[in-house]
Amino acid sequence: MAKRNSDLFRDDKGVFMISVAAELAGMHPQTLRIYEAKGLIKPKRSPKQTRLYSQSDVERLKRIQELTTDYGLNLAGVERVLALEELMSSMEAELERVRDEAAALEQEMRRRIEQVHRSYKRELVVWRPPGEMLRTKDFNGRDFKPPVRIRIERPDTNAS
Repeated sequence: MAKRNSDLFRDDKGVFMISVAAELAGMHPQTLRIYEAKGLIKPKRSPKQTRLYSQSDVERLKRIQELTTDYGLNLAGVERVLALEELMSSMEAELERVRDEAAALEQEMRRRIEQVHRSYKRELVVWRPPGEMLRTKDFNGRDFKPPVRIRIERPDTNAS
């Protein structure tokens, strides 16, 4: 059965032997063994236990070299930085997932709001100015009499 080209060139598929990976990363093969012993890199193994490095392994080796050479970190510092970068990467992926979920929920909310708006009964209602809304007739159709005003006299409290 023939392998597809996409399977041959996946970033995580071990395809480079240690000498090729070391040359691609610009370091000595013994350095790769040290990094593996420290747990900084985990190459795949062939059925005969030969180390096989992937393209992502080579990129990680280049990153390790950058951190040690350009930034002067020791291997413990490199390990910490790589762990934090992996954590940040997973958090960014989670954030993107949450943003996508929030966008989907917002779209669903807008759809439901629109559905509610479409369900309103659009009956015509006669508009009357506010003063005309007061009742001028009782239930029997008779005109209301104007309200009766009763004058209330209060005793003068100032007179003694």
